[in-house]
Amino acid sequence: MFKVGDSAVYPAHGVAVIKRIEEKDVGGKKKKFYVLQVVDNQMTIMIPTDNADSVGLREIISTKDVNNVYKILKKRDIKIDQTTWNRRYREYMEKIKTGSVYEIAEVLRNLFLLRHSKDLSFGERKMLDQAKSLLVKEISLARQTNEATIEQEIQAIFAS
Repeated sequence: MFKVGDSAVYPAHGVAVIKRIEEKDVGGKKKKFYVLQVVDNQMTIMIPTDNADSVGLREIISTKDVNNVYKILKKRDIKIDQTTWNRRYREYMEKIKTGSVYEIAEVLRNLFLLRHSKDLSFGERKMLDQAKSLLVKEISLARQTNEATIEQEIQAIFAS
């Protein structure tokens, strides 16, 4: 269970802060809700506390998980999906929607590698930016480092 002030990750939206826990009357029953504010765009989201796990709300990753994310980003001996861009887009969007930091890292890596062999569609470029932003924000919180430093580390991984 999260507390007010905790940071959490909400799938496809990224890092959010638990602003408050409210009780609302839903169908004649009192239910508790987390009121989240997404860090990126200040969007407010309400999630029933008893559904938090099923919607994918999770804690920020550990520093050990950060190392595993970096291993995924460094991996180069993978088969890049050469299907049509819209099929690839749908597949990658499903991975981002899982909220899994590892799936998001795979999407970022795959799009980055694909970018070197062909031009990305507008949607894929936007998705690459989204995946990078989601990772940078979460890793910076996990490591208690500023986002610019994390962005440089990720750029360095892809430059090697």
